[in-house]
Amino acid sequence: MAAPSTLAANLKQYSDLVIAGLIIGIVLLIIVPLPPGMLDFFLILSMSLGLVIMLITMFTTEPLQFSIFPSLLLVTTLYRLALNISSTRLILGEGAAGKVIEAFGQFVVGGNYVVGAVVFIIITVIQFVVITNGSGRVAEVGARFTLDAMPGKQMSIDADLNSGLITEDEARAKRERLQREADFFGAMDGASKFVRGDAIAGIVILIINILGGFVIGVVQLGLPMEEALKRFTILTIGDGLVAQIPALLISTAAGILVTRATSEGTFGKDIAKQFLNFPRVLLLAGVILGFIGLIPAMPNLLFLSMAAVLLYAAKTVSRERTRQALAEQQAQALQAQKMQKREPENVFSYFQVDPLEIEIGYNLIALTDESQGGDLLQRLAAVRRQCAAEMGILVRPIRIRDNMQLSYNAYVIKIRGVEVASGELMPGHHLAMDPLGQELQFNGIPTTEPTFNLPAWWVAGADRELVELHGFTVVDCSTVLVTHLTEILKQHAHELLGRQEVKELIEVVKEKNPAVVEELVPDMLSLGEIQKVLQNLLKERVPIRDLVTVLEALADGARINKDPDYLTDCARQSLSRTICQRYTDDRGKLSVITLHPRLEQAVQEAIQPTQFGAYPVLEPQLVRKLLDKLNTVVEDVTMRGLNPVVLCSPRVRLPFRRLIERYLPNLAVLSLNEIPANLDVEAIGTVSID
Repeated sequence: MAAPSTLAANLKQYSDLVIAGLIIGIVLLIIVPLPPGMLDFFLILSMSLGLVIMLITMFTTEPLQFSIFPSLLLVTTLYRLALNISSTRLILGEGAAGKVIEAFGQFVVGGNYVVGAVVFIIITVIQFVVITNGSGRVAEVGARFTLDAMPGKQMSIDADLNSGLITEDEARAKRERLQREADFFGAMDGASKFVRGDAIAGIVILIINILGGFVIGVVQLGLPMEEALKRFTILTIGDGLVAQIPALLISTAAGILVTRATSEGTFGKDIAKQFLNFPRVLLLAGVILGFIGLIPAMPNLLFLSMAAVLLYAAKTVSRERTRQALAEQQAQALQAQKMQKREPENVFSYFQVDPLEIEIGYNLIALTDESQGGDLLQRLAAVRRQCAAEMGILVRPIRIRDNMQLSYNAYVIKIRGVEVASGELMPGHHLAMDPLGQELQFNGIPTTEPTFNLPAWWVAGADRELVELHGFTVVDCSTVLVTHLTEILKQHAHELLGRQEVKELIEVVKEKNPAVVEELVPDMLSLGEIQKVLQNLLKERVPIRDLVTVLEALADGARINKDPDYLTDCARQSLSRTICQRYTDDRGKLSVITLHPRLEQAVQEAIQPTQFGAYPVLEPQLVRKLLDKLNTVVEDVTMRGLNPVVLCSPRVRLPFRRLIERYLPNLAVLSLNEIPANLDVEAIGTVSID
């Protein structure tokens, strides 16, 4: 028992070398003469191989289970042609070609050469005209339809990936499978040409063998004309049958394989299930055959026997279907009883809201189709990575869906089902903007850049280089949408950070820094309290990537006070270098706007604690005057090319930020405790209300 197992293991291990050797051996068959006994063995092997291939196609449930078939078809065709050459060499050279060819020739010819030739021609025509052409056409149409459907299928896979229904590995596997299907049908379209050429070669070889054998038998061997015609016709027809029978089996297998795209099981099970699925058809066919069997001139017994078989089959199938229908009704009734005990309707799916989604109009679907050059899906994956690298937040997969209610070129960005931003794009055009504010001197469609509401123009793709030469910034549609989305993510990052995301981030920290997590959670702070602090940081665009430092600062501060505002200030002080680095210039200098001492004193005295934090309660006229003065100073600093930052005392910082955030949401407010000692600070403006 050990020897066969060892042999099988060795063959499996060195299968590449074995197959390569066999293919080289097939080529050698064309050159090296074969004795009749060895030719008999190879002919029987050819028929066995054709039979096995056809049976495999009947037991497969989908074409990709036998994806090697196109290459195997080429090899078997080459193998049969090599055997044809060897048998032709023996027939014309020795007037004999082994027992297999002679037996097939004697059996089919049966003493009548014309009948044998006609039978061979019919087999060849069936294979060439019917089976080969049909399977080739099916493969061609299947390849075309598969390629046409690839963009939609890829978009469906990408949509499932973005919505989190499948993982990246599953999406990769589905894309590979989709590509393999397209390659398979394309290969089958080309492989059918091999079978067609094989059939043509069989007819040519038949004519050559008969004519050549007749001439050789009469001229060289000195045989009588009738004897020469008899001997070489039998051998030629036998040779043709031995070659065409495996070819017929394999071409039939090709037709079965490419026509089973919608099968649900094996070939036999599909026939048994679908052919017997219409008992009325069997009943009608049995009645018709019964009437034909009553006609006196017909073979009554045969027709009546077949009618009886069909009527019995119709009755049996009808009885079985009735039994199955009763069983299904009982199962449905039992299921209905179970459902009555439960909630009448499952409404939980309506409570599932996507954290972040983008709805696009019909014309923007091409941006998500890779086959049309769309790269939006890859850009969204890059945005998620950018948010993780720059801000330290975990952005869930972004769902993209088409919305026919939108205009063709519009898109809408939603956070938890609520629209937060929108815009319009023009596929095939580029957005041109000029930082200097000059007018576009070329053909363009005026518009407004959706992210920062700047004046812009849509220009044709052919004019892009010309517009760039005149100093304009030109970007494509995907870049416009991704830039808008990135800015929205920065503005609303605190809304996307839920308790589940905080828990996952803490689990990542715990892998390498378990001490700080075990000390802090849950003994000192809960997930909700940590979430509140992290949201406060993100709301002011402070990155939380260095989560270890933040958690250590919270562990130190929670011993004194668990107020979220206090803990936020503690975290900001620990991230002072990170915060200030975002606002320093190329020389490492921080330019700040200060508050006049009397203004700062007024704000400090007006601070009132509430359940939502400390807020300054000032008179409306004073607030209006303060905002106007602050806006004037900020505009002056911005015109000078500097990044404005307000610097004030620690006690005033957060209340003052809450006072101005509705009117100046992007203005950073720092406290003196957040300035590193070695940082060069320059006051470039002062806000006062005098």
